[in-house]
Amino acid sequence: MSDAAADAPDAADATAALDRVLLTLSYLLTRPQAHDRSVSRAEVQIGRSDVHLLMALENDGGSCRVGDLAARLLVEPSHVTRQVAQLQLQGLVERTPDPTDRRARNITITPKGTSVLVRLRRSNHERLREALHDIDERDIDATVLVLRRLIERYVREVRAGGPWHQ
Repeated sequence: MSDAAADAPDAADATAALDRVLLTLSYLLTRPQAHDRSVSRAEVQIGRSDVHLLMALENDGGSCRVGDLAARLLVEPSHVTRQVAQLQLQGLVERTPDPTDRRARNITITPKGTSVLVRLRRSNHERLREALHDIDERDIDATVLVLRRLIERYVREVRAGGPWHQ
């Protein structure tokens, strides 16, 4: 038996174990109660998808067009337009002139929106540090590396309309 054939069951077992862990983690992290506890600890009011929209804006330097924001979030522009309208009413984003095209408007995170993210992030980091207190930093670094690669590959597949897109 070749070395590759001997390693195949271990790789399949590892993949299956990772799949189970990711599914469980996804379930636990995306439950409405988990989000409710998180925003309560941070003493902010914001929806789950709103957090991701604000984070995407922050990652784009604080401002971008609706179409670019929709592409980053892997949703339709009309969805982002409705969401932005709600966030604008809360004072978390504003529409600003696009510096490269006077006819276009950008969505820009406001200082209040940034403050909400900072408070939420601080609260989440404290909780995560508590949960990871006895785990070696090298293990955490390796986990972050693997998860980033999975995210990059998943996003590439979704954007390409591959099998993960369906």
